[in-house]
Amino acid sequence: MSSPRNPDSAEQPVSEYERWRRGYGVIQHSETTCAQARQMAGDLVAEGFQPDTDSVYRKLASLDRLASAGLWLVAHMTYTKRVDTSGTPLQPTDFKTNPEGHTGGALNMVPAYAAYLALNNLTGQTRSWLMGQGHCVAAIDALNVLTGNLHLEQQDRYQGKDGLSRLVSDFYSYRQRPDGGMEAPLGSHVSPHTAGGVIEGGYLGFAELQYAHMPLPGESLVAFLSDGAAEEQRGSDWVPRWWRAEDCGSVLPIMIANGRRIEQRTELGTRAGLERFGEHLAHCGFEPLRFDGRDPAAFVCALFNMERKLGDYRQQALNGVRPYPVPIPYGIAETTKGFGFYGAGSNPAHNLPLPGNPKMDTRARELFHHHAGLLWVPPEQLANAVCELNQHWQQERPLERDHALATRNPPDPVIPTLPPSNDSGSPMLAVDDFFKALVEANPELRARVGNPDELASNRLEGVLNGLKHRVNDPESEQESVHGKIITALNEEAVVSACLANKAGLNLVASYEAFCVKMLGAIRQALIFARQQKEVGRPARWLGFPVIATSHTWENGKNQQSHQDTTFCESLLGEMSDVSRVLFPADYNSTLEALPGVYLGRGQLTCMVIPKRGRPVVFDRDEAQLLAKNGALVVDEDTSPGEPVMLIANGAYQLSEMIRASERLRETGTPFRLVYVQEPGRFREPRDTLEAAQCIPGLEQERLFPRRMTRRVALTHMRPEVFRGHLSPLFPQPSKSRVLGYINRGGTLNEAGMLFTNRSSWAHVLAACADVLERPPGEWLSSAELAAVEGRGDAAIVTRSQN
Repeated sequence: MSSPRNPDSAEQPVSEYERWRRGYGVIQHSETTCAQARQMAGDLVAEGFQPDTDSVYRKLASLDRLASAGLWLVAHMTYTKRVDTSGTPLQPTDFKTNPEGHTGGALNMVPAYAAYLALNNLTGQTRSWLMGQGHCVAAIDALNVLTGNLHLEQQDRYQGKDGLSRLVSDFYSYRQRPDGGMEAPLGSHVSPHTAGGVIEGGYLGFAELQYAHMPLPGESLVAFLSDGAAEEQRGSDWVPRWWRAEDCGSVLPIMIANGRRIEQRTELGTRAGLERFGEHLAHCGFEPLRFDGRDPAAFVCALFNMERKLGDYRQQALNGVRPYPVPIPYGIAETTKGFGFYGAGSNPAHNLPLPGNPKMDTRARELFHHHAGLLWVPPEQLANAVCELNQHWQQERPLERDHALATRNPPDPVIPTLPPSNDSGSPMLAVDDFFKALVEANPELRARVGNPDELASNRLEGVLNGLKHRVNDPESEQESVHGKIITALNEEAVVSACLANKAGLNLVASYEAFCVKMLGAIRQALIFARQQKEVGRPARWLGFPVIATSHTWENGKNQQSHQDTTFCESLLGEMSDVSRVLFPADYNSTLEALPGVYLGRGQLTCMVIPKRGRPVVFDRDEAQLLAKNGALVVDEDTSPGEPVMLIANGAYQLSEMIRASERLRETGTPFRLVYVQEPGRFREPRDTLEAAQCIPGLEQERLFPRRMTRRVALTHMRPEVFRGHLSPLFPQPSKSRVLGYINRGGTLNEAGMLFTNRSSWAHVLAACADVLERPPGEWLSSAELAAVEGRGDAAIVTRSQN
């Protein structure tokens, strides 16, 4: 087995600087990096962070060994079932039958994350971190295990005599618990088991959109980003447009420029591409800084200098010396995919760099032993290095596991009390009134509004006038350099501003059809929050609404591209304890739902709200019951005979159901009309966590008595989605009908939209006749029936609607 060139075995004593300068194994230091390290060492001593420069170089030498050991362990995580820390070659049976891992990217992340740990040690400050390329998690887990920066479940499993072997065996083991969950506290991407992890990073590009909005003043965030995401996600280049010294912490973006996607190189994989990218960054307001991404010391120097530069710019901005936007230093770590191991720079490096499986392929096994040998660090040297870099107790700072972003827990907001309304009006006015009052009552909670549309059009004029668009060069009274409203014609960018603001108050509002473009970012946040609950460390950030307004039923003027109920349907598919979906029908029900939304923790709420005027259906007490129980009996007729259960979901749908129930009453037909504001509470729960959110059986029976077997529902959503998720409300499917959006639309008004989707009051009555097995002529005139059946004039039905 090959061994690394070991500087510690030199015959003659050398200085701490020389010992570090010689590098370790595959890790070498350029003259440029050495010059930067000397400057940094002097600054650290001059500023009182370190007692002398020897201490700095000793820590940098320890960093080399920690990074090398991290590379060694990552390679083992992909290919082996056990490790031998003595460096003895492994046997064929020690290798995995089916190796797996995003090896190249993880290897590239090792010097980056190791440098982050070392910088924290050098300055005595625990910064936050996030990683956009979550598939590189092996680097994070490997270094966390080596340094003991672990949550309890990983500490119990991976520390001790056979801990490292358990780690490599668990990686991509696919073993399951009896309940079907993963047995190992380890995954293919960043998860709540990953100490300090705050974002899965499964979708490239969202970390880029969020990092600027994450830290508060006084905090510092290192954001590891992907060069692939630079090609994918517009919006990350807007960070200087949003960053403000007054309400943002320090952000230190580092792109890992390894130049390769899965099957081919990126544009940044060429010298010309990197040059163009640097020019693009400078044009957008960044200060690009290119450095050696193979050298952990180069990362430390880059981060140290970036933070100092941004600190200077912060002070200049606060003093009024420098206008916004201030330059944001941006590190570009130039490296090759999979540096440190066989196959670096090739397409296979992305996943499995070796030319075969070492378990069965002798040549592959020899290559593994040779290249892993170049990375091996003797256990005593590694222990000394970890001790040198692990001084949290002495420095009185938290472990990186407990950085500021990972432990967000703002106080409960003061909830304003606002009067109910007795007049018809837009339910969105309740959002406008409430959020303005909420922000005023909680000045210590940073406010963010995500806006890809027109706030005034969506009836949020008060929010607009009070919080203002954030711009660099204000043109009107509704714009300000320090505005709280993040506006861009990019739904992913604006929702990410609020998803990132986990220490504050947030509001997102968009056209319902355009909300669909937010789904990837929202779903990633929901999944992570749900997993945090499952491991017993639930997220403590304040919940907020993502409001789908200008919605399907009132957006007929804009053709069918603007008529799409996918957003609420998709979020109804997520777990109801972290993803609520509400359909308030009037001002009062909207107003009373909002306190629960903002007092929720680790929970997002889709609110589908009309922006046009709607009649007030619920008084304050009724609206409070709706918010509490998710549904309410609106009307009932107990005339003799078999009743029909009417279930409404959605503001316009409720109006149609009320109109239909009036016909039923006129003919002496018994009925019960129930409005379902929060459908997810009436589903069959999928696990115990979701069950806690669902309405108990006795309460469901009170609202929806099983004796009322004949049921007609009218939903805002597609009927198949509503029926599928709320199957308990339809105990006898053959006696139930569900009406809703059936993908029909065009340039129509509200009544026309309802009619073309067979969702008008008249279609409800026809469905009632169907389930009651009675002729529809009992409730519909011949002309109305002809219209419903597609034989007559639609205006007979639509002109009589509210």
